[in-house]
Amino acid sequence: MAPSTHTVTNQPPPLVGHDVFTTDRVLAEAVDRHTAPELVDGVREELAELGRSAGSAQAREWGFQANENPPRLRTHDRYGHRIDEVEFHPAWHRLLGKAVSAGLTDAWGRPAGHVRRAAGFLVWSQVEAGHGCPVSMTHAAVPALRADPALAAEWEPRLTSHVYERELGSPGRKPGALFGMAMTEKQGGSDVRANTTAAVPAAGDGGAYLLTGHKWFCSAPMSDGFLVLAQAPDGPTCFLVPRVLADGERNVFAIQRLKDKLGNRSNASAEVEFDGTRARRVGDEGRGVRTIIEMVAATRLDCAIGSAALMRQAVAQAVHHATYRRAFGGELIDKPLMRNVLADLALESEAATTLAMRLAAAYDSDTEEERAFLRLAVPAAKYWVTKRCTPVVAEALECLGGNGYVEESGLPRLLRESPLNSIWEGSGNVQALDVLRALQREPQALNAFLQEVGRARGADHRLDRAIRDLLTELADLDGIEARARRVAERIALVLQGSLLVRWAPPEVADAFCASRLGGDWGTAFGTLPHTLDLGSVVDRARAAA
Repeated sequence: MAPSTHTVTNQPPPLVGHDVFTTDRVLAEAVDRHTAPELVDGVREELAELGRSAGSAQAREWGFQANENPPRLRTHDRYGHRIDEVEFHPAWHRLLGKAVSAGLTDAWGRPAGHVRRAAGFLVWSQVEAGHGCPVSMTHAAVPALRADPALAAEWEPRLTSHVYERELGSPGRKPGALFGMAMTEKQGGSDVRANTTAAVPAAGDGGAYLLTGHKWFCSAPMSDGFLVLAQAPDGPTCFLVPRVLADGERNVFAIQRLKDKLGNRSNASAEVEFDGTRARRVGDEGRGVRTIIEMVAATRLDCAIGSAALMRQAVAQAVHHATYRRAFGGELIDKPLMRNVLADLALESEAATTLAMRLAAAYDSDTEEERAFLRLAVPAAKYWVTKRCTPVVAEALECLGGNGYVEESGLPRLLRESPLNSIWEGSGNVQALDVLRALQREPQALNAFLQEVGRARGADHRLDRAIRDLLTELADLDGIEARARRVAERIALVLQGSLLVRWAPPEVADAFCASRLGGDWGTAFGTLPHTLDLGSVVDRARAAA
């Protein structure tokens, strides 16, 4: 062994061995707030168990392994038979198995199901984000399947099961199942009405069809079933495509290749082709977009939750590093400029988590008013929260300096992942235009939104002024499409501000309203007014090791 040349000092310890849920004050408070008193102790215990797993060194290692060993496509077996299978590293299966066993696909039938599931998804996604794709798709498929009660009765118990079985097999023989989704095609992208995949009714069975065509992006290709949009005789229609048929025979599901993506390396996204592929119709012919829209809404909320998870993990790492790292005669966290940066990042993280959990609670309430609120709030939240993710993660990485730019820190993986949720399930323009559609076609959505933000009216003059300015913006319809992003951003910020004024500590609400609503802010993080109580904002974001 070579002689020691120096003593290693002033290196922060790894952020492991802690409870990711309990140490996240914002998330824990949201769970308390949105869960019935008789359920809250059990829900907190359930989430704390998952939080301890998420904060373990073992889970952290699984996350690295799953991304360092990406999935591999095997189109044929050794004898030349077509099998179309994707192989994953064992760490992927451990991550996915833990997610399923923790109930992250089981929200629709449990008390406080969406709140507990959203909190769990936010906690466990901090370990590794890629495996959240099949988790999200499986969770979101349930409301779409309910368009056909017979299919829902058959598949819903499998999708909400807490048992993960990795091997493909006859659906009726599996204790649990996962779902994927295949909507977009080469020529249309988000314009799914341009799809050309054809669906022809199969002889002798009114609900069976044969599909011919392709999908440019197929999520989670090793799932047990997929929701697919195809052109039936009466127009775009939603279909359920099983990977394995009831008799155990493989369905025609030709995986052409896996996407070589910027991030999300652990997860497989595929190009697939159908050639006489057997499918079951879900809902009526020609109503495919309407049938699948409930699934899309749920996955869009998961995009916001997933981005909140990435931001929380990045901010927690930055605060942790600054707590233990000394420079220029003191701890980094006590330096006024670093404190300003960390507080600014913490505000974004808290606002994202608070908004995501409020939307999850609306799903649990399931009243007419809450459904109207979600119609406007979900696309606005998806637009804004996912847009904020990349700059937050990039700034948090910079807080670690060169250490943050090294793969071992985990921050580069977060940075590569950070743009994804803004693209999937409809990119920024799609979300902004959906906000406009909700405003123009569903006046009850705007009424529900105004009632929500009105609950904070009078508590902060900057919020009150922002609400008035938003109403002025909405009253002017001239060039509204070109202003769609501006409108979506303002709706999201006003909603976040109103929630923080109601529920966050005064120093957090004050800082958010001063900067995001009052305009006392620069164009980079770390430009908050120096007179604010920034130390308290940072302390609230600390994840104790």
